Amino acid sequence: MWKGILLVLIGACSFGILSTIVKLGYQHGLTLGEVCSVQAGFGMVALWFIHMISGATTYGLKNKDARTSFILGSSTGLVSITYYQAVQYIPASLGIILLMQFTWMSMMAEWLIYKKKPTGRQWLAVALILAGTFLAGGILNSSGASLNLKGLGFGLLAAFFYTIFIVVSGRVGRALTPVLKSAWIVTGAFIIITLIFPPLYLVNGRFTETGLWMWGIPLALFGTVLPPFLFSKGMPQTGVALGAILSAAELPVATIAATIFLHEHITTVQIIGIGIILGAIILANLRFGKARNAENEAGYSH
Repeated sequence: MWKGILLVLIGACSFGILSTIVKLGYQHGLTLGEVCSVQAGFGMVALWFIHMISGATTYGLKNKDARTSFILGSSTGLVSITYYQAVQYIPASLGIILLMQFTWMSMMAEWLIYKKKPTGRQWLAVALILAGTFLAGGILNSSGASLNLKGLGFGLLAAFFYTIFIVVSGRVGRALTPVLKSAWIVTGAFIIITLIFPPLYLVNGRFTETGLWMWGIPLALFGTVLPPFLFSKGMPQTGVALGAILSAAELPVATIAATIFLHEHITTVQIIGIGIILGAIILANLRFGKARNAENEAGYSH
């Protein structure tokens, strides 16, 4: 149990530092297209390499699970593009708060698509998340830069695309190993990113001149390689509900990283807002009673 908790926490922390790495990359002259492309490209190569040396069976696109995972990858590619676009205009600490709106968006999506009506406790969690976002976003004392409408729009769009991934991912690719499923998803992401941002850095010299290849290593490691692997290993041990709560560690980690490495100023009101969001996520995912716990374990087993 404790091993699973540690694995999920490390995976969440990996996701949490991504926005800070991207902002630092921008400060060193990298572009949106370059950041998205090297992350997906390096991640794709790494995941396929891990899969090949594992000796597991490879399923091509003729296989339905592989094909749907590949198509699903387009949503993760769009998450990267919109999320990294958002942090060009707004602080990294605000970017992650906007991305976390997927928590209530996914509830709404499951209600509309799968008729799974949210409970009263989940509705309360939605209200708390929105209230916490209002405070954590620094709206009460923000400058014009932190309230950049483009940044807010791209941040919410990233949350929307991430919602698509969250709602669909658990229902596709079930016959694939976690690594193979991730490899096909990241391959799909790389294709959509390449169509939008052709990798010109491979021919114009920027891949080596700007040190772009060095940025690709941490971006791929913390964004596309470690989290899926750690979650696939840790979630079966923690269960769905506890795993979802532990995954919320992404929010404070992103905020702390932005404060330390980017010197972003976080006010007391923003800290309170972050606390409210974390509390709401815990409230939405807590399960009470042996029956609900058994339900969670059965739901994860497939």
